[in-house]
Parts: sequence; structure tokens; C-alpha cells
Amino acid sequence: MVPTAPTTADAITATWRAESARLVGALTRMTRDLDLAEDLAQDALVSALEQWPAHGIPANPAAWLMTTAKRRAIDGFRRADNLRHKTEEIGRGLSEEDGMPDLSSQVDFIEDDVLRLIFLSCHPQLSAESRAALTLRLVGGLTTAEIARGFLAAESAMGQRISRAKKTLSEARAEFELPVGAEREARLDDVMAVVYLIFNEGYTATAGDDWMRPELTNEAIRLARMLAELMPDEPEVHGLQALLELQASRGAARVGADGRAVLLDDQDRSLWDELLIRRGLVALDRAEQLARRGLPVGRYYLQAAIASRHARAATAEETDWATIARLYDVLAEAAPGPVVEVNRAVAHGRASGPAAGLAVLDALPEGALAGSHLLPSVRGDLLARGGRPAEAALSFREAAALTRNESEQALLLGRAEDCERASSG
Repeated sequence: MVPTAPTTADAITATWRAESARLVGALTRMTRDLDLAEDLAQDALVSALEQWPAHGIPANPAAWLMTTAKRRAIDGFRRADNLRHKTEEIGRGLSEEDGMPDLSSQVDFIEDDVLRLIFLSCHPQLSAESRAALTLRLVGGLTTAEIARGFLAAESAMGQRISRAKKTLSEARAEFELPVGAEREARLDDVMAVVYLIFNEGYTATAGDDWMRPELTNEAIRLARMLAELMPDEPEVHGLQALLELQASRGAARVGADGRAVLLDDQDRSLWDELLIRRGLVALDRAEQLARRGLPVGRYYLQAAIASRHARAATAEETDWATIARLYDVLAEAAPGPVVEVNRAVAHGRASGPAAGLAVLDALPEGALAGSHLLPSVRGDLLARGGRPAEAALSFREAAALTRNESEQALLLGRAEDCERASSG
């Protein structure tokens, strides 16, 4: 029975999203040409869109895509006499009898191909924004239009960014090999930072009407899970996965029925996703096991440990703020920075009173987080909790003027109005 068009389209989308990184990675290893590899993969996708609705979904969709891409590569190489030797190299895996590739010789390579692709996407020659876009494109399998929507950019501008990133890699003669030693350690941090950047943009969008962009949080979680599978002995990778799973578990409760943002204390915790919480706690436990073996942990593990304290609290009142404050003290030493200090102020404000939190903020250097709404919004919260509503209202209005996210702006203005009413009352 020929499947209906929506079923076929769903199958193509699901297969591409799940397999595109392996496909592009394997083709890059074979051709040593990232642009060519992506073109071949895209050609295979187009062929699937043309043939699957008419002939049905193949028994092994991923292998079908690989076969199609490799055959297109062979056809191209056959037309170039000086590349004839590559025909033999790539064609070695094809079976002429059934038209399916012999993947047995690739078993040892395929996951390494994905890992190589992740590290290539996060090459140090690229900016953080370009790394994120290229990772979503090559590893996430997202279209340029999807990436542009996720980051509120014009599709043409995002396409140019991705093209420039690939050109930069070509000009830098970036090797499709896993870095080793100190370079690998440094690049892994970049890889995790990109995944975290993608998640944060989805969790609280920088600009626009929406408080969250679930397509980006979901993709970041998928990338984190993939990274944890590919690098099972790296505790920080499991810490990153744990952090994203635990944070994302609150998604359904972060927006009210009216579409407005809901703060952590006001969330209906029965809406928190128990499956994501369990997955996050399992990943955190894995990181802790590796840490007990003497492997180093860092900021992602510590942030996941903090998130786990929220996940384990049945109500906001049961939150173990004292432990969270201590964990933030450790995080401030392991990964110092103004954002950590602002969050540390929140924790100490809850654990020891608003004055303690304000003292942490007052210790920040002048100009810290200039232009960001984060500092005045936290100051406003601490002032409100400390019984200083008039000052709090001013801080909330300052924060509202700095954010470009309309949902967040509405929340901050609402808090300012509440404080103004409390002050006048």
C-alpha cells in the first residue's frame, strides 16, 4: 500500500533530521569536501521527496539516502578523469546486486563521522553565531529558513552567514579529523557552548513575541544527547545534557493560559515534564559517577546540580535555596562572570534574605552587563522582596526598556505596575 503524502512527508522529515549528520559526516570523510558532501546529501533528500511518495518508504530509509548520495558522487567523479581514483574509493561500499550500501566497513566510522562534523562546525576560526548556525545546519539538519526563524534573522542573511562560515573553513583548510589533546579539550568547550547557546535562545528568546522557541530547545537537547552518546566518558557532556533536560522540563508551565510568561515561583509544577526530569537526573548521576573516578567537572555539571534542586522540590517553598547558594559559590569560582554573579545574587537573596542578594549585586564592577535587562530585573525582584516597592518599580521599568522580547517585557512591566500600586497603597 502506497503511504499517504503526509505520512511520507513525515517519514522524510524524521529520517533527514535523524540521519543528516551521519550522512553529511560520512560523505565529508569520503570526499574531503564539506560543500560537496552537503550538496550530495541535499540531492539525496530531493530524490526522496520525488520518489518515496510514488514508490513507498524504503525498508531502510537511512541506507537509501546514503546509497543515493554515494551514487551521485560516483557519477560526478566519473565525469572528472583526474578524480577517477575516488570513484573506486567511494564505490567500494556499493552492492550491485541489491542497490544497497555495504555498511559493514563503515560501522567503526559512522559515529566518529558525526563527532568530526560537530567539531568541524565549532572550528575556532568561526564566530559563536556562525558556529551555532552551522551546527544547526550540518548536525541538526535544519533548513536555512528554520534556522533564520529560530534566531529572528532574514533567510537571505542567514544563508550568507552559513556560506561565509563554510568559506572560512575552506580557507582555513580545516581538517575533517578529531582534534586531540589540549585542542580537543578546548574545542569540546566550544561545542558545548554552542549547544547551550542554541538552548538558551529557545528557552528565553532574545527578541520577538514568543517567550520561548521550543524548536530550538528541542534541537539543543537532541544535540546534547547525541554528544553524550558519542563521548560517554566526558562528565561535562553528561552535565550539559542533564542541565538542558531539567531546564526544559518546565517548558509547559512557563507560559500561562493567556500566553504570558510565568515565573518559576508561580509555575504549576504538575505541568513539569516528569520524563525530562528523569532523563536529566540520570544524566546528572552519570556525570557524578565519572567525577568520582577523578574526571573533572565544570560549569554545566554545577548548573545541572542547581537545576536538580528545583526539580526535586514539590513546591516553590520547598526549594533548598541554601544548597543552591552554596553551589553558586562554587560555580562562581569555577566559571566566574557577571551572569553567574547575578544568579548567585538571586540564590543568596532567597537563602539569606534580600539584603544578602543585593550585596552580591553591589559587588559587581561598574558597567557589568551594560545594556542587558538581567541585572535590573534581578535587582527589582530583590528590592520588591525587601519591602522597597518604589525602587523595585524603577528597576523593573529599566529592565523592560532593555529587553527585546515582548513577552518578557510585558512580564516586567506588570511587575513594575504591581510595585507601584504597593508603593502608593
